[in-house]
Amino acid sequence: MAWLAENLAPLMFLGLVLFLLYGFPVVFALGACGLFFGLIGIELGLLSPAFFQALPLRIFGIMQNETLLAVPFFTLMGLVLERSGMAEDLLDTIGQLFGSVRGGLAFAVIFVGALLAATTGVVAASVISMGLISLPIMLRYGYDRKLATGVIAASGTLAQILPPSLVLIVLADQLGKSVGDLYKGAFIPAFALVGLYVLYVVGLALLRPRALPALPPEARVIREDDGSSGTRSVVVLAAIATVVGIAFGQHYGELVAWLGGSEPQDRPIDETVVVATCVAAGLAFVVALVNRVFRLGLLSRMAERVTFVLIPPLALIFLVLGTIFLGVATPTEGGAMGAVGAMLLALARRRLSFSLLVQALKGTTVLSSFVMFILIGATIFNLTFQGVGGSHWVQHLLTQLPGGEVGFLIFAALFVFVLAFFLDYFELAFIVVPLLGPAAHALGIDLIWFGVLIAMVMQTSFMHPPFGFALFFLRSVAPAGEYVDSVTGKKIRGISTAEIYWGAIPFLILQLVMVGLLIAFPSLVTMSFSQVETVDLEKIEIPVGDQGWGTEGTSESDDAKGGSGW
Repeated sequence: MAWLAENLAPLMFLGLVLFLLYGFPVVFALGACGLFFGLIGIELGLLSPAFFQALPLRIFGIMQNETLLAVPFFTLMGLVLERSGMAEDLLDTIGQLFGSVRGGLAFAVIFVGALLAATTGVVAASVISMGLISLPIMLRYGYDRKLATGVIAASGTLAQILPPSLVLIVLADQLGKSVGDLYKGAFIPAFALVGLYVLYVVGLALLRPRALPALPPEARVIREDDGSSGTRSVVVLAAIATVVGIAFGQHYGELVAWLGGSEPQDRPIDETVVVATCVAAGLAFVVALVNRVFRLGLLSRMAERVTFVLIPPLALIFLVLGTIFLGVATPTEGGAMGAVGAMLLALARRRLSFSLLVQALKGTTVLSSFVMFILIGATIFNLTFQGVGGSHWVQHLLTQLPGGEVGFLIFAALFVFVLAFFLDYFELAFIVVPLLGPAAHALGIDLIWFGVLIAMVMQTSFMHPPFGFALFFLRSVAPAGEYVDSVTGKKIRGISTAEIYWGAIPFLILQLVMVGLLIAFPSLVTMSFSQVETVDLEKIEIPVGDQGWGTEGTSESDDAKGGSGW
């Protein structure tokens, strides 16, 4: 009995693992383990029966947590956009834009995947949409099957790390940090991962050009009257907008100071990037709108199509992320504005219907209930686990790892990577992060950086065979058997499960490389906060004497000690 009392915490964790491996639903496994081992703890004298009176208060605390309101808002926004056909329009337009380039369809999938991730934040919606739309086209024109499936699955998982990611919201809540700060920290690493994807496709296009053919001329349907593609007009408009955006970004701090009547000062990098991007996109949209209304003929059909398809999602991104980064809105308020903005975009495209709203609301309810019940189960488990000294056991175990901070980070990454074979990202956030977070804090690790690192590792849970959810989503829409192409009339061999798995491995390696870069270069995350002024509490000066307040009871010795009577 003494040995059982001393080792109840590790036995409790082992019991949870056995429940999960047996296939028990996660929420019931968490709740059952918490209550069962709680009763054992009471019998052993480790806990008092009154200890569980804290449980109702904790559950009511979950229900009153305003941060978690962002989950249904962002989910609703993503489902409305996905069902309104935005992904189809984006893939069709960007595919035509890059059609003449080797690997153009792959570039289009990566770009649209990033854009969908920043607007929808839902992996399933991104992977299924791009799988249904782009995979038949890539197979039709002779793309390597492994590359085609890999790039679709990998681009869909960007919704895990690109704000407004749902997993970042949950991680922020579990780590006790601001959602906005975690969004800012994930900004640069997310786009760095997109850059790695692009470099990989470029390398394949150079080394294996037959694996990534360009679209044939008959497949490029957006053309000018003279037969040209009109891409030159797109390049010119993009160059002008980029120059204006960069110039605005360089003088953004001065402009804000002039408008506010204060001294010029540096602005945070993420805020500057978002506002400058908004200015550049707004300029391009105004030019295209004036050109169409007055029929000036300054832009090609391709330039107009690209502008009118890309700018509305970018405007929605600014509405959500821009207001959060600028401090105008909280993530919950930003999510609410994003949901309303998604409905307005669907209404503008005349695709907002009652059935669409019902489907989107049903999906939102299911996912939100899933998250809340897992959180309740995790709360029951964590209450008992901490009551029997589990947090001290885990902290002592993890802080004594060889290698100090680096050793702990490597262990944490490997631990999450292995558990991701069996657990969903929400389950990882609610079960594992409460165990790792206190140890990271005890080692002096920045929790925002740690949260972004864990989110990047969690992203691999969608990609590694044979349990990756993105691979399951793609398998559900990829043709398994031979089919007749609707355009060419030719028979095309279906996609095997092995091809999907092999196609995911190169992108899984790129994600692990990004994890290594985050560990080696923490500034990729902390750069967003490098220009934010902080207050040194040891150097605060309290005005005394001439101001006529706080002078009584203050002596030179008090001033020398930093005391000012309060």
